[in-house]
Amino acid sequence: MSQYTISLSLTIILWVYTLPSFAQGEQAQQSAVQKILWATQGYKATIGVAFSLDNRLYTYNDSTRYPLMSVFKLHVAVAALQRMEAKGTQLDEILQIDSSQMQRNTYSPLLDRYPSGRFHISYADLLHYALALSDNNACDILIDYAGGIEAVKACNDQAGITGYDLTETEASMHAHIPACYHNWAHPSSVVQLLQKIHDGALLNEEHTRFMINTLIETSTGNNKIRAGLPAGITMGHKTGSSGKVDGLTIADNDAAFIYLPDGRLCYLVIFVKDSHETDSQNAALIARITRTIYNAITQAY
Repeated sequence: MSQYTISLSLTIILWVYTLPSFAQGEQAQQSAVQKILWATQGYKATIGVAFSLDNRLYTYNDSTRYPLMSVFKLHVAVAALQRMEAKGTQLDEILQIDSSQMQRNTYSPLLDRYPSGRFHISYADLLHYALALSDNNACDILIDYAGGIEAVKACNDQAGITGYDLTETEASMHAHIPACYHNWAHPSSVVQLLQKIHDGALLNEEHTRFMINTLIETSTGNNKIRAGLPAGITMGHKTGSSGKVDGLTIADNDAAFIYLPDGRLCYLVIFVKDSHETDSQNAALIARITRTIYNAITQAY
């Protein structure tokens, strides 16, 4: 058994024993540990987990700096929407996009729809492309609108978000792959951001509702956290992945809020860093960790 597996099993034991409502009896506790051991055994990656339930935060391997990849589009959307509120811009207002704003060699459903790179789009649709479809061009257009990546960082700093850093755009990360490590966060930092978004602490009521609904509509990464939940569970999330770079996945991430059957709300962030596994194996690991945590926190109800 690897040192990582032993450490993770001890962590899950601590989770279970400090949360008596998470499991009923020793059998459920042992089951949770065994499932985590099975899920992570032999994986060549650094894995971080944070989840919050009933205003209590629980973490594993949280002190590591994990590349955010497209999860940072959450930070970007908050900054863009705050700028819209300051300027009185409405979600249905239209802006004109020029071809100079559209990178060609990047992931962009927008460019697939508008090959010329010149089109008109509402702010709501632009945000939807950035969040729900993880469009890189939409993200960088929103960064420019918010005042640049420094302004995005300052906005989130002022909101009280800690344990993260942002210095890169999608274009700058694409131009220099090691720059992907510069946009990083601890898993608990993204839990903090999701909570503030959902609680309405960062945006007005309309924009809070828009963000929540857009994240629920997200279509990327359905083989990650969503795959670890029972059918019919409502959740919203933002994924992020680097893809393979010389056989290494810099990051494979998912960050979610989950509506539990008993009415409670769980925030869950799982980050996988520097993985030598396949993309499907990374996704399966995230799903298995999700399933283990979900089962543990719902067994008493």
